[in-house]
Amino acid sequence: MNHEFYDVAVIGGGVNGAGIARDLAGRGARVLLLEAGDLARGTSSASTKLIHGGLRYLEHYEFSLVREALTERERLWAIAPHIIWPLRFVLPHVRGLRPRWLLRLGLFLYDHIGGRKRLPPTESIRLPDHPAGGPLKPEYVNAFVYSDGWVDDARLVVLNARDAAERGATVRTRCPATALTREGDGWRIQTPQGSFAARALVNAGGPSVLNLLSLAGEQSSRQMRLVRGSHIVVRKLYDHPFAYFFQLPDGRIFFAIPYEQDFTLIGTTDADHQGPLDQVRASEEEIAYLCEGTSTYFKKAITPADVVWSYSGVRPLVDDNSGKPEAATRGYRFELSPEAEGAPLLSVFGGKITTYRHLSQAAVELLASRMPALKAPGWTDQAPLPGGDFPIDGAAALQAELAARYPFLEAGWALRLVRNYGREAFTILGEAKALADCGQHFGHGLTEAELRHLVAHEWARTAEDVLWRRTKLGLRLDQDQVAALERWLAERGESA
Repeated sequence: MNHEFYDVAVIGGGVNGAGIARDLAGRGARVLLLEAGDLARGTSSASTKLIHGGLRYLEHYEFSLVREALTERERLWAIAPHIIWPLRFVLPHVRGLRPRWLLRLGLFLYDHIGGRKRLPPTESIRLPDHPAGGPLKPEYVNAFVYSDGWVDDARLVVLNARDAAERGATVRTRCPATALTREGDGWRIQTPQGSFAARALVNAGGPSVLNLLSLAGEQSSRQMRLVRGSHIVVRKLYDHPFAYFFQLPDGRIFFAIPYEQDFTLIGTTDADHQGPLDQVRASEEEIAYLCEGTSTYFKKAITPADVVWSYSGVRPLVDDNSGKPEAATRGYRFELSPEAEGAPLLSVFGGKITTYRHLSQAAVELLASRMPALKAPGWTDQAPLPGGDFPIDGAAALQAELAARYPFLEAGWALRLVRNYGREAFTILGEAKALADCGQHFGHGLTEAELRHLVAHEWARTAEDVLWRRTKLGLRLDQDQVAALERWLAERGESA
């Protein structure tokens, strides 16, 4: 049987798999990226959407992980200033919980161990005198304000896959591996879309990493801990641009973050997950927990009836025998099959979004120990992701340029296009002089012009792909608008 042949096949279209494929393609490798469903359909679109060092990981003495993540913050911001931007987080002090001196010590370390350059440092504030104090109950008086970043997680995955494809990689979605077999000096990968061959295999299956190892006839001594994190979205609770980092009496923390212009994102929970990976939902108990925690701090109480959307994802954590789920390490590990076994199989365990680029580079460098052609200087910390070729602080100027070029854009629409596509927004709108030139309008700025881009260049196939991963317009479109979108995709999507 003839096989399409590649240097490396990467299985898993989450952030680690897409990042590894991008790094490999940029080193000249022939790369195949396989994803069983849609890109970022699981864990990588269900995060708290932060580019952060993980302030709470300092409590668990994970200093090297925090340093690595903090070092990556500004690197990622520089290569993707459209989908990543800085946020200031307000951390109120609560009597009876972590003492002020401990919070200040942790934030001092946070400011100084990661090479912070552009992000502003921590400051102490009195909440009654600060805009962030307005929505909070009056008993919260003192707080710290520190810096971290926000990311559109699903778009980060898609743009890494896009860049890999533009550098020569083959990306196949909805293409699950059904058999993995060493054959001669390589691997044979069977899928419903055909058979492929590769000299090496990368297992970036996330929560399914052990299942893929079994499919390849391999075993690992590592154990994974699957931890479910759930989030809720409500109508925006405040108008200022700050996010909040809140503590709870049970020792856990959660965030409240400005979201998609008109909403507030609240999360996350940490619970060991035992069920199927294709049926991950926020439980009633988790939703109630987040509502109760939020109501502890805000003047305006929220209830499950206020939740307009909830989502949940399973984090594939390395099992380090921690007691509570939130204490399990967010670090990552690799396993490379012994040379005596034949063709290389590299498996990725754990990781977090903020460290995906560095993880990807380290994975490729480890694979290069068996494939010398991959040895080359790291490059992904400098090359912008598609649409991100503008200054790190240039998003506002880009939005103004877009609005001037296309005066029919409302301000919120222009902002959404810049934060989704960066400079590629100009390519999407092309020579349009009026809204009618963008083709069918499905509502809230989603037009045929944008859909054609998503289908042709971003592997979007279904309304869910478009509304909940490529954009978050599922928060806005009504049932009739969604039905019109589904008809368009059914009639013309595959050939757009």
